[in-house]
Amino acid sequence: MGLCYFVLSRGNYFCSELGYRQCCCALFSLGGLVRVFTVLKLDLCCFALSCLQRYWILPQQKFACAFGFGIKEALAWLSDGGSTLEALPPPPPVIPPDVVPLRAEAEQLGEPVKKKVLRIPIARRGLGSKGQKATLLTNHFKVMVTNVEGHFFHYSVALTYEDGRPVEVKGVGRKVIDRVKETYDSELAGKDFAYDGEKSLFTVGSLPRNKLEFTVVLEDVQSNRNNGNRSPDGHGSPNESDRKRMRRPYNSKTFKVEISFAAKIPMNAIANALRGQESENSQEALRVLDIILRQHAAKQGCLLVRQSFFHNDPRNFAEVGGGVLGCRGFHSSFRTTQGGLSLNIDVSTTMIIQPGPVVDFLISNQNVRDPFSLDWAKAKRVLKNLRIKASPSNLEFKITGLSEKPCKEQTFTLKQRNGNDGDGESQIEVTVYDYFVNNRGIELRYSGDLPCINVGKPKRPTYLPLELCSLVSLQRYTKSLSTLQRASLVEKSRQKPNERMKVLSEALKTNNYDSEPMLKSCGISIHSNFTQVEGRVLPAPRLKVGNGEDFFPRNGRWNFNNKKLVQPTKIERWAVVNFSARCDIQGLIRDLTKCGELKGIHIEAPFDVFQENPQTRRAPPMLRVEKMFEDIQSKLPGAPQFLLCLLPERKNSDLYGPWKRKCLAEYGIVTQCMAPQRVNDQYLTNVLLKINAKLGGLNSILAVEHSPSIPIVSKAPTIILGMDVSHGSPGQSDIPSIAAVVSSRQWPLISKYRASVRTQSPKVEMIDSLFKRVSDTEDEGIFRELLLDFYTSSGKRKPDQVIIFRDGVSESQFNQVLNIELDQIIEACKFLDEKWCPKFVVIVAQKNHHTKFFQTNSPDNVLPGTIIDNKVCHPRNNDFYLCAHAGMIGTTRPTHYHVLFDEVGFSADDLQELVHSLSYVYQRSTTAVSVVAPICYAHLAATQIGQFVKFEDTSETSSSHGGLTSAGAVPVPQLPRLQENVCNSMFFC
Repeated sequence: MGLCYFVLSRGNYFCSELGYRQCCCALFSLGGLVRVFTVLKLDLCCFALSCLQRYWILPQQKFACAFGFGIKEALAWLSDGGSTLEALPPPPPVIPPDVVPLRAEAEQLGEPVKKKVLRIPIARRGLGSKGQKATLLTNHFKVMVTNVEGHFFHYSVALTYEDGRPVEVKGVGRKVIDRVKETYDSELAGKDFAYDGEKSLFTVGSLPRNKLEFTVVLEDVQSNRNNGNRSPDGHGSPNESDRKRMRRPYNSKTFKVEISFAAKIPMNAIANALRGQESENSQEALRVLDIILRQHAAKQGCLLVRQSFFHNDPRNFAEVGGGVLGCRGFHSSFRTTQGGLSLNIDVSTTMIIQPGPVVDFLISNQNVRDPFSLDWAKAKRVLKNLRIKASPSNLEFKITGLSEKPCKEQTFTLKQRNGNDGDGESQIEVTVYDYFVNNRGIELRYSGDLPCINVGKPKRPTYLPLELCSLVSLQRYTKSLSTLQRASLVEKSRQKPNERMKVLSEALKTNNYDSEPMLKSCGISIHSNFTQVEGRVLPAPRLKVGNGEDFFPRNGRWNFNNKKLVQPTKIERWAVVNFSARCDIQGLIRDLTKCGELKGIHIEAPFDVFQENPQTRRAPPMLRVEKMFEDIQSKLPGAPQFLLCLLPERKNSDLYGPWKRKCLAEYGIVTQCMAPQRVNDQYLTNVLLKINAKLGGLNSILAVEHSPSIPIVSKAPTIILGMDVSHGSPGQSDIPSIAAVVSSRQWPLISKYRASVRTQSPKVEMIDSLFKRVSDTEDEGIFRELLLDFYTSSGKRKPDQVIIFRDGVSESQFNQVLNIELDQIIEACKFLDEKWCPKFVVIVAQKNHHTKFFQTNSPDNVLPGTIIDNKVCHPRNNDFYLCAHAGMIGTTRPTHYHVLFDEVGFSADDLQELVHSLSYVYQRSTTAVSVVAPICYAHLAATQIGQFVKFEDTSETSSSHGGLTSAGAVPVPQLPRLQENVCNSMFFC
């Protein structure tokens, strides 16, 4: 009774916000519970132990720390004699025994608080059976685990210098822990470690004590702290005075290491996960296994990028231009599957800086002929924080900047001993060039007139001549690649299926995981053969084109030769706009009109051809677009239906963003951009497919749409959504993310879509504007906009079923999709009509994974329509792999679909056929696409409207058009809304 009273009176906040179990922990940390037990004369230790036993819900180390803190506070209070005990609130009045309690009326009690039920991904309901069976191989290798009764022990690692400062330099941790293992092996009972390089260390079985402290010395740690008295590159100085000025030879450093017990992880959690019983323990156990793989690669000197490992082998490097190399390595991770634990190995590629002389990298990066043509402001930005080796000392430094003056003019203070007896010191100003040439005897051929590399601190610089510096290998290049670099990378990194299989087999042998001591301790052995799986090849859906003609795609492809479009449009009021592109414009118009007639599109003669004024060619893009529109408005009698825009560059034209914004957001004009360098019939057909879709036509549809006879979807009004978030390039942390949602319209069609696009906080993946209530009657969210369009375009019918395809989220974010994004969509529905309860299906599509499939009897890629829902799929969850497209280059990457939620009750076959069919409704091309069309469209819409942001004056938008983000931190500039006559079109096609 007393304890309950205390919790109610003092712990009300904790009980209501955290729940009783977490409340216990909070009260421990406050030390308040100790006082209550003293007053109530209860045994603190007994209660604490029972709590820990019953409510072991928080991570063990956190609970233990909180409990420990409470004990400390209690002891301090007891040593003080208990004099600081605050008066407890008065006890509640005693209720007389003859009082009969009254039942409160329902309205007095108020509405009961509904506890929100968190959604989790649904379990698999069954396997598909349709399609022709095919035996395949996959790059998963079976793993056997014999030590299932053991435990991983998790220890936290704290590294400090002698003076107590924490070690923050990356890469030092592994060297320190290796030295601890060498030096104190007996104190550690000969245990092998799995160390993550930061603050976590794992062992199989426990260490001798829960807390261990060690001191080690490393002789070869590179120091970034430079002695102010030292001459540049002083380490390599041959003279005695330089050697004396060095504080310590070899930069030896002392480290203190504290290893403390944190948690115990049972290995049988892996076996439980394989039975579909996932838990925090199973995730942690698999994380330990992946850390072992990372450590194994680190010992071989690899560059580690998450679970991908890259060796320093020039044979794996491929130049892609701009001083950037593609470095081929391997991804390696453990996966729980229906077939048991497996090791997934795949080829992986990352971008690295070209190693070697700094000057060679800069010349390549800026595409200039010699170092005297370099832009040094740009060079300074590119070089910052890169690591170099200095010649002749061969010591490694981090670049902090460049000198303001050339090497021959940049001076520093050099201390020298006076006289032959060495008494006293004098200081002289000397240039970096003179010091290296005269004092060091090093010849400098071209550095004299170039800036020096600064490897010191801003107030204590240390300068090195440019030609003595070489970039260290395996330094990641994290900026986005140009179009040409990306094309070069694809060209040089592609591998045919049989080549990839051979490389992966060799990689497994080279890695020699069977020799890894930690894997041996776990009782893990890895089979060397590719896992065999049973796949099925779904037949291509029948398509309908013009004149009621049906046809079947072959090998995931088709064409419109001698065929008309199923719903061609008319192009009547239009004009051509030429931004200085060199081509025969009249010939282009003639060929376009002729090609259009063959496809059923009637194209009238354009009103005019608007040529850019040569005087504005070098003006900023915005101004060029403004001038062009002034010319158009002065000559056209009214707004055109369509504008064909000719651009001088094929990709990444600076004019694209401003032009699209002007047409779509300001004037509501449909536009198609093209770069007419290589024009042929196929090119013109592809352009016309886009124009027809943008103007409201359809190129081809599924035969089951025309009937309509799509299982489940055709029986009740169904809206299909595609959702994607596009982020700025790496390093662009201030660029807003673009959230795009496309929705189907004109049900029972599933081939027509429209898009809604919004900005949100940079790098935020969850879409936060699906429901945006601004008043009791207004919702400015994305989903309401899409629902209203569906309602008006589908005969004033509300959708009974909502099928959501979500792109770009990892498995760790599935619960957020179900409990944040889906919640917003449901709220938007309820806001429109409280009684309306549509059924939802949520499917996540992933392309960024490492599972590949290979035919057993052919060197070619797997056939289009290949589907796998067994063996390598999740042991519990409903997922499948689909290769809908024909892999023409390299090895086909399947799309991994995860069915997270299904209230409709699709059978496995019906849902898989729907997903497969949605790969054939992409209006921009005559091929099946690798991921469902709604997701492709969402990506296109986000990318295209994202071009608007690049040209936005952020200083203006952030103050006047900003909308607070979900984090409530920084206002994000909003996008301009599209005009009404184009917002419902497929402008993104």
